[in-house]
Amino acid sequence: MKKKSILSVVLAGIVALGLVGCGSGTNTGSKDSKNDKVIKIGVTPKPHKEIVEIAKPLLEKEGYTVEITEFNDYVQPNTAVSEGSLDANFFQHMPYLKEQNESKGFKLVSVGAVHLEPMGLYSKKIKSLDELKDGATIAIPNDPSNEARALKLLAGKGIIKIKDGELVTPKDIIQDGGNSKNLKFSELEAAAVPRAIDDVDAAVINGNYAIDAKFNPTKDAIIIEDKNSEAAKPYANIVVVKEGNEKQEKIQALYKALTSPEVKAFIEKEYSGAVIPVF
Repeated sequence: MKKKSILSVVLAGIVALGLVGCGSGTNTGSKDSKNDKVIKIGVTPKPHKEIVEIAKPLLEKEGYTVEITEFNDYVQPNTAVSEGSLDANFFQHMPYLKEQNESKGFKLVSVGAVHLEPMGLYSKKIKSLDELKDGATIAIPNDPSNEARALKLLAGKGIIKIKDGELVTPKDIIQDGGNSKNLKFSELEAAAVPRAIDDVDAAVINGNYAIDAKFNPTKDAIIIEDKNSEAAKPYANIVVVKEGNEKQEKIQALYKALTSPEVKAFIEKEYSGAVIPVF
């Protein structure tokens, strides 16, 4: 009996190891794995969710199930991809991703660019830069990459003068003659900038939040980024995944759908220049 018991334990161990081996192979993503046919993507509402909705039927034709999670901030989508609850996200540009990787310790990478949303200066109190009064307050995003982008937009139009640098802040405005109108800057979370427009003289708003706030960047912005400028190119919005997943079959299928002729036609028709395809 004792020998049989020992033999039973050994055999059970061999079977268990075999099952673990099979399970491990399944979890790493074999071609027939059910999980490989589910794409979980995080987006901000406009225009990202709308664009993914156009790509979704193209992916469904290939047998994929697309699960879209909507976020109203720029922080949670990267955390979700890093932790593995999402396969990908689509809301940010490369300078923001780089800053997040460095500050949060993420290991996230770009799969490729889809579109550009020109950043602009908006106001409900003035209609031109000439009307900007001495001591006026301008709201700008407070995350490092978009804050720098906003200040560079203003500097490019001669409103302020800033020091050379990648992630400039209001502290980098040149003291001697760099702020002739004594402008003040209200640094807010990017999503909150449009909501503060009634309380400030003007606001530099990211393209997606401008659209969500019912602004048409090509018509309503007092100044706007030149979509063809070298300065705007790094700010194309990208599909982001965890490092090592960028070559996955479903991720490549996702990016192909997001850069399809159908998506390009939708962007050009729906946003009239407020969102610009870069593929």
